[in-house]
Amino acid sequence: MAVRHQLIRRPPQAVWAVLADPDAYGEWVVGPSESTPLDGAWPGVGSRLRYTVRLGPWSLDGVTTVRHTEPGRELELEASFKSLGTARIFLQLRPWGGETLVVCDEHPLRGIGGTLHNPATEALLQLRHRGMLARLAKVVERRHGEVRHA
Repeated sequence: MAVRHQLIRRPPQAVWAVLADPDAYGEWVVGPSESTPLDGAWPGVGSRLRYTVRLGPWSLDGVTTVRHTEPGRELELEASFKSLGTARIFLQLRPWGGETLVVCDEHPLRGIGGTLHNPATEALLQLRHRGMLARLAKVVERRHGEVRHA
């Protein structure tokens, strides 16, 4: 199970604003080159995003579904690629002073991704999360200006 964290120098409501924006998905998630909301209620439970991941000349379409949400605190997603199976991605926002500690926990659920899950694929997930959480921090910090500490 790949668990990684990132301290983002903005309050949880600023981080949540980015997570709750379906148009921002491609800015911070590593992989998708395009994303389209399939429902108007993102990030409500059951809402979905369709996206395309491109690797050179190949592309793969997937759908991410919200499975659980506590606005401002938790977002649990199920990412599905028909041929590869599904994965659970859980993002938790923890207030850390005036900042936010984001904890990301991802693991395969179904399909070949779960069958082939091993230390090597775990290491790849860790690299993906490092990039994804760093990108999330940049998007949040860019959108929500400078933080002033009292």
